[in-house]
Amino acid sequence: MTTFSLEKIIHAKRKNVFEIFSNYEQYEKLIPAYFPSIRIRSVRGETAVVEEHFTLGDIEFLLMSKHVSKPFVLHEVFVIGGKSKGSYIRQEFIEIPDGTKILVDVDLKLMGAMKIPKLLDKSKLIANYSKLLDDMTILCEKSV
Repeated sequence: MTTFSLEKIIHAKRKNVFEIFSNYEQYEKLIPAYFPSIRIRSVRGETAVVEEHFTLGDIEFLLMSKHVSKPFVLHEVFVIGGKSKGSYIRQEFIEIPDGTKILVDVDLKLMGAMKIPKLLDKSKLIANYSKLLDDMTILCEKSV
C-alpha cells in the first residue's frame, strides 16, 4: 500500500477547478499523457463507473473506477476493478482568497510487479502524481 497527500494552490475559481479535475469524461483529451483511453460504463447522478487506462510515470494502470462527485467541494475515485482494486483518491476543493486550494489524498494498492519495493520509488510515484497535478493546474489557470 502506498499512501500520500498533496496540496496545491490554483489561481482559479473553485467551480472552474472542480469542473476540470472531476471531468473524467474529458481526461483523454485534456491530459492524454496520463489517460490514453477512457470508456464510460454508466452514469447515475453524481456517480459514474469508468474504465481507465492511466499512466503515472513508468507505471500503467488498467482499472475500473467509480467517480463520485459532490459539486465544487469533493471528487472521489474508488478503484473497483483491476490490479489496483481497493485504491482510493480523494480531491477536496477549498475556496481561498487567491483561488482554490486542492487537497489530494491518495491510497494506492499496488499488486504483484506494481508494488513499490523501495522508499525512493515511492518518492518517484509522488513526484509523478505531483506533475499530474501541475499539468491540471495549468489547464485550470488557462481557463481563467
